[in-house]
Amino acid sequence: MVRTRVRLTVAAVFLSCAAAQTSKNDFQFCILGDRTGDAQPGIYERIWRDVAAQHPDFAINVGDTIQGGNDAIAESEWAALKPLWEHQTFPFYLTPGNHDIWSAASRRIFEKETGHPASYGFDFQNAHFTVLDNSQTEDLSEEQMQFLERDLAAHKDRNPKFVFFHKPFWLIPVKFQSAQFPFHRIAKKYGVGYVVSGHGHQFLRLSDDGIIYIEAGSSGGKLKGEGEGWFFGYTIMRVVGGKVEIRENKLITG
Repeated sequence: MVRTRVRLTVAAVFLSCAAAQTSKNDFQFCILGDRTGDAQPGIYERIWRDVAAQHPDFAINVGDTIQGGNDAIAESEWAALKPLWEHQTFPFYLTPGNHDIWSAASRRIFEKETGHPASYGFDFQNAHFTVLDNSQTEDLSEEQMQFLERDLAAHKDRNPKFVFFHKPFWLIPVKFQSAQFPFHRIAKKYGVGYVVSGHGHQFLRLSDDGIIYIEAGSSGGKLKGEGEGWFFGYTIMRVVGGKVEIRENKLITG
């Protein structure tokens, strides 16, 4: 009987601590879409000014920051953007896109310029963020899937959890509610709530099994269509406890 009471007490304390950790969340962050893929003059700069005016706790993008494709000028393309970022008072995390990494040399440059590996994870308050690299593949390589599972397993008690990568290979299976593909199974296993990608330049929001899938709208890359979801802007995520409010900020519509 004594042992049973001890176990119940420990369990109660654990649950209480977990609830307290989740309730600690009270922050907002901004998600920037693709800057390139035929960057439109002045749009990215205008969006950055608007993002800064929101005073986010941090910002993160979904890839395609430089035009890329040429190893010889990649460093100068990154350098041209530094004046826009260097005066910001909040952290900026970058996701690798196919315009950012296309070769071994561009990968080294990306990691040097961003100050982090192409795939990495970070915590903010009690939330966890996993950033993956499918800049040179259509889906996620076996290596990236292994990284994802290791990272999520190491942070299984964090809530909520977000996963970012550039190319939204999840679009068709999620759209047709056939989401039993390997990535989705891992995300569901570890309680991922939000998956965010870019690449298509259109804002989309889908869900399956309680997981929200988002394709971020363009933050400067050429709009490829008109109507719903086609706009220049960014997304604001407000996190309070375990709840997340998603707001799309449309600055210029297509």
